[in-house]
Amino acid sequence: MSSKQDIIVIALGGNAILKPHEEGTAQDQMNNITETCRQLVQLLKRGHQLVLTHGNGPQVGAILLQNEAARNQVPPMPLDVCGAQSQGLIGYMFQQALRRELSRQGLSQSVSCVITQTEVDADDPAFENPTKPIGPFYSEEEAARLQQEFDFAMKEDAGRGYRRVVPSPDPRSIIERDAIAALLQQGGIVIASGGGGIPVTAEGKQLSGVEAVVDKDLAAHRLAEDAGADVLLILTDVERVMLNYGTDSEKPVSRMTVAQAKTYRDEGHFKEGSMEPKVRAGIRFVRSNPEGRAIIARLDQAVEAVDGTAGTEIIA
Repeated sequence: MSSKQDIIVIALGGNAILKPHEEGTAQDQMNNITETCRQLVQLLKRGHQLVLTHGNGPQVGAILLQNEAARNQVPPMPLDVCGAQSQGLIGYMFQQALRRELSRQGLSQSVSCVITQTEVDADDPAFENPTKPIGPFYSEEEAARLQQEFDFAMKEDAGRGYRRVVPSPDPRSIIERDAIAALLQQGGIVIASGGGGIPVTAEGKQLSGVEAVVDKDLAAHRLAEDAGADVLLILTDVERVMLNYGTDSEKPVSRMTVAQAKTYRDEGHFKEGSMEPKVRAGIRFVRSNPEGRAIIARLDQAVEAVDGTAGTEIIA
């Protein structure tokens, strides 16, 4: 793909789209995305080219809840189709907000959303052990009915009820990488691989969607590698990576080598499903591109993180 060295792949956490305790209306989400885009345009003004990816957990959860509520009126859609729906709605909002902010700043640049598929291995061990919770909470009786009727895997979640769990396989490749490359070569802003991409398996040249969720940070590494990026910027709701997180001996880390990051991960400092995949994605990116930088930072400190004055940087 593109060999430009000023490309930043930005993986946006859920707080870029929906804040805790908000209702999740279209206007709530557009307001948050607009605020996020003001940060992103500051990076564009510095001459960087951007590829954006994002989470989609609350949006897919809402779509699944709507499916459940209306199942007697319209056929419910499978998870891969729901993932495509969420990519479209979030990408549309980013397209609108970015165009408005670019215009406000006197800039002109194309903004494209690519509905992205992520190839996973049909033999990935994750398919034998579903762990990723999705959708609404159910009572024990409702969970038993869904398990019986649809063969869903259901697990109790933190004392709040039962949720469906699906596999979270490792991303192997981005199917639309050539289309993304073409858009980048034209100088555009690309929104891709939302929610980790729609997981698909390949049999020959045929692709089939699967009931799974790819971690969006691990997919962001694949996207950054394919894009020839020199920075993978993972934006979240914490200022820096912490050792001993949540304890009296909590300690922020401003920079760590790949070897140090692996040691900290092996020592259990990073929570599964939260900071661990972000650190793992950073390790993978720097290992594949030793000249590159992986940065984990707070959403409102994106510019400072790229400048090296905020966040946690992973280097070779």
